[in-house]
Amino acid sequence: MLPASPIADTPAGPSGDGEWAAAAREQLAQADARLHRRFDQGDNIERLLALRARAADQLIRQAWQRCLGEDACGLALFAVGGYGRGELFPRSDIDLLVLADEATQCRCEESLARLFALLWDAGLPASHAVRSPGQCTEAAADQSVFTALMEARPLCADDAAQKALQLAISPARVWPAREFFLAKREELQARHQRFGDTADNLEPDLKDGPGGLRDLNTLGWMALRAFGVRDLEALVGLGHLGLDEAAALGRERRQLARLRFGLHLVAGRPEERLRFDYQKALAQRLGFEDCGESLAVEKMMQGFYRSAAVVRRISDRLLQRFEEQFDGEVQPQPLGGGFSLRRGYLAADDADWPHGDMARLFELFAMWAATPQVRGLHSLTARAVAEMLDEIPAYTEVEPAVRERFMALMRAPGGIDTLARMARLGVLGQWIPAFAQVSGRMQFDLFHVYTVDQHTLMVLRNIATFASGRADERFSIAHEVWPRLRKPELLLLAGLFHDIAKGRGGDHSELGAVDARQFCQAHGLSVADTDLVSWLVEQHLRMSVTAQKQDISDPDVIHAFATLVGSRERLDYLYLLTCADIAGTSPKLWNAWKDRLLADLYFATRRALRQGLENPTPADELVQEARDSVRAQLHGRGLDDATIDRQFVHMPDEGFLRFRPEQLAWQAEALVDVRPGDTLVKVRRITADSDALEVFVHSPDRDGLFAAIVMTLDRKGFGIHRARVLDGPVGTIFDTFEVIPADSFADGDPARLEQALRQALSGDLEQVRPARRVAPRQLRHFRFAPRIDFIDNAAQGRTLLNLVAPDRPGLLADVAHVLRCQHLRVQDARIATFGERVEDQFQLTDKRDLPLTETSRQALREALLVCLDPDRKPGDTP
Repeated sequence: MLPASPIADTPAGPSGDGEWAAAAREQLAQADARLHRRFDQGDNIERLLALRARAADQLIRQAWQRCLGEDACGLALFAVGGYGRGELFPRSDIDLLVLADEATQCRCEESLARLFALLWDAGLPASHAVRSPGQCTEAAADQSVFTALMEARPLCADDAAQKALQLAISPARVWPAREFFLAKREELQARHQRFGDTADNLEPDLKDGPGGLRDLNTLGWMALRAFGVRDLEALVGLGHLGLDEAAALGRERRQLARLRFGLHLVAGRPEERLRFDYQKALAQRLGFEDCGESLAVEKMMQGFYRSAAVVRRISDRLLQRFEEQFDGEVQPQPLGGGFSLRRGYLAADDADWPHGDMARLFELFAMWAATPQVRGLHSLTARAVAEMLDEIPAYTEVEPAVRERFMALMRAPGGIDTLARMARLGVLGQWIPAFAQVSGRMQFDLFHVYTVDQHTLMVLRNIATFASGRADERFSIAHEVWPRLRKPELLLLAGLFHDIAKGRGGDHSELGAVDARQFCQAHGLSVADTDLVSWLVEQHLRMSVTAQKQDISDPDVIHAFATLVGSRERLDYLYLLTCADIAGTSPKLWNAWKDRLLADLYFATRRALRQGLENPTPADELVQEARDSVRAQLHGRGLDDATIDRQFVHMPDEGFLRFRPEQLAWQAEALVDVRPGDTLVKVRRITADSDALEVFVHSPDRDGLFAAIVMTLDRKGFGIHRARVLDGPVGTIFDTFEVIPADSFADGDPARLEQALRQALSGDLEQVRPARRVAPRQLRHFRFAPRIDFIDNAAQGRTLLNLVAPDRPGLLADVAHVLRCQHLRVQDARIATFGERVEDQFQLTDKRDLPLTETSRQALREALLVCLDPDRKPGDTP
């Protein structure tokens, strides 16, 4: 990489260090440039890492000689850590150890300080430690220090120094092999938990994340301590690793290393997380291209997720073999059917199992489901499954009896766990090839935080929660709906297929429905069951869209949705699938507000189906039913009919259509002592253990009131998920907001939020201004042109504003501020956020309560565009 003496002409002594460092920096930059070109040309990544380490070696040795010279007697220099392995990524630190007794350390202190300063000046960011052998033993009590010392590689060290270091960290003095294995395994598990125990997040860590390079390093450290081998391939000869497993680990390590090398280049710094800031640039540098429904970045990320999955799969087996090596074999516990438990792991007794027989493979999963004490699959049996993967036929290529065995697994207790195990082991992707296509597939957005296959497993896990029969606070009525399912396995099939066609082009719901129908027919399901599963896959988004984007207090909306559903059975299945799907998309996406919204839609639709779609209930009848229900609740709270009648007079009839009786009773009770002209603010939790709050504001109407409420909620750190803005009698408003904390500083105390709102609304509303916010880094990568549409609502005399735009903190507050500045009144609002995308709807009038004129619309459009894009100037072309 570098000439033998690249900077020999620089003056000796400290006075020439600056010249030497500049020359060294230039030489290193030239070497890096050559390596980067070779990387872009696809050169072997392991060779590139070794060459960069070698280039650093040469310069460090020269610097050592320059700074210490003859004084180096009694000193030894080692590369440790990753650099000690002889590999060096473009922006990785260089870890060095100087080994010397304490007297020599003192004698050479100034020379060593000069050395390390010189290395930094030369562009070699060296982290260093200066220790005696005894100090190494003491420091190695910390396993991270010990791990770095294990990989020590001599740079300027004689045999005696090398032996002294090895003796200092020998098992007799520190970290016996079994103790080290247990500590490293615990560290690995804790690290996985820190990352959510899944590599399938939007910005994975290539180094420390599950299935990342650190996992491979950890296996190597265990092998080095236990068997004295410096690479995993050596475990093949020792019988701990198969040739196929070693080849797979080597292949995936090269893939991960190539990603990390490229990430360092595009980031220009030692970055290990594959952030959105770098994903597109890295995909382009690695030669990925957009095509059809797949973006280049999605292809690259799919490769990472698949590599991480293979690493985790094989490392699980190897960890189990290490455990057996340290603790010894135990007597198997026979289970029957050709299986036994070995140290709690399920194992096939036949060494040649499963002989390429799918029926025997399904027997394994049946035994696993029937044996709850199983810790997992024995490593040898797991390897046998892996070796059989390429031979597993698709479901279309086997006898009906084999397909029936699969359906028996689905119908049996633990069928959801069985599907998850099949997916993790790669079996499900072979049985259903379409599932393999979405394995590791991510979507480049903020809405889906898991890959498609991982999301599917999360959906199935949520269904398992419903099946448990226990009430779950997250899903208020799911435990009541589940027992009514005629065949629960049909919901599992719908969950399995609902996203299986993503990335294929076209509507994934329609394409997935075709796949589901073919699968059900091939597995002998009845026409009715097949139709149900196919319909669920095709319509799996419909209930969510209806609940979040439409007004489910509108009888016409309910009638249309009920007509689509058609039966109580379909409604039950669709409701559970929708809950499981939303909650399985992102841990932050499901909340008490969505739970209540879907439950309200479920009950309203069930009522419509019960009454008959040909006999929709008139609005006045719905209002009267709501009044009767509210009256009964208020009687239970001690209010008499005279008080109740007085309250009803002051409440808008529209509220009895839009709100649930329980909400109306809460509002009516709060208004008992309110005098005309007073402002009432009430806040409560939507459920006792939820962060979601319901905010009710009753006040004399004033221009800018909606904006002041929204901006105050934003300043207090709350995001609005739903808003109902109603006009009450004699110039009053009945506004209801459902909010959840959107910032870490949000105080979830309802009383304090009430106080803040009262204070804001009691003063000059014009003084309430939007807070200045900085958009999160991730949102910058998902910007798109906003869409602003106006529709006249002749029946209500209002103008409907539909706004679709990139989300950012404080967006709704800024939009409300624009509406106030345009002197417009908000008569109703519907707020919906989907990842990085908002889809909000406002019903507007001017100050005379008339629809917007064309001039007003154009002025509002321009003001909104400037609000949504701070870089835009008035008059710019959209």
